[in-house]
Amino acid sequence: MSSSEESIRLAAGDVELTVHPHNGCRVASLTIGGTEVLRQGERYGAFPMVPWCGRVAGGLFHNGDVPHQLPLNSPPHAIHGTGRDTAWRTARTTKSDAAFTYDLAEPWPYTGRVTQTFDLAEDSLTLTMGIETYDTSFPAQAGWHPWFRRNLGGEDARLDFTAEWQEERGGDHLPTGRRIAPRPGPWDDCFGMPEGVKATLTWPQQLELTVTSRAEWVVIYDEQAEAVCVEPQSGPPNGLNTHPQLVTPIEPLEIATTWSWRRL
Repeated sequence: MSSSEESIRLAAGDVELTVHPHNGCRVASLTIGGTEVLRQGERYGAFPMVPWCGRVAGGLFHNGDVPHQLPLNSPPHAIHGTGRDTAWRTARTTKSDAAFTYDLAEPWPYTGRVTQTFDLAEDSLTLTMGIETYDTSFPAQAGWHPWFRRNLGGEDARLDFTAEWQEERGGDHLPTGRRIAPRPGPWDDCFGMPEGVKATLTWPQQLELTVTSRAEWVVIYDEQAEAVCVEPQSGPPNGLNTHPQLVTPIEPLEIATTWSWRRL
């Protein structure tokens, strides 16, 4: 493990992970045998979506009958939470694992603490995230938005997954509330996997990487030529309104995902 104010580097065998806590605590780099698997750039890598995932309709959500307006950082909606734009504190680091925290603050209207951990092995990376509060309960979501490189220097990656349903997407990019049979891509769509998220990226003759989570929601985004995004999350887009999951003083929100890989 090596670190600076801007980077925390973890290692396991020939696998190296770089986290930038001051840039939204995102995974800036994951190299496996010297090959970078994440799209590079300060907006990319793999960032946490917290305290909400995807779009919130018009930036407006309710906690019971109390309305709250969020900044429209992707007009006409609010998107992907505030955690990716926040500097996180480093709580713990070893050679192959690390933990980070940040306290919820404006423009989010409630107090709480978010914790994110990384556990790196030679054949996997496990990320966990939790939101806790000791004050007013509030709806929240958490998840991850990794940008996996579509091409690692050979053939383009193939994406394989089986979903029980697809959330029908309206013209405003939000789920309409109807569940439909999964349709072919390209996608910027949310899928339901009640038995847990599982999706596999295969770069022929190079690498196979599987994203799993006990969460039942995943957004697949592959409309850009450079990357394929597989985003496990605790609820669907606009879920603060349609599927509210409360964080309370006795019940935090917790989510985890594991990326496991094998060389081909």
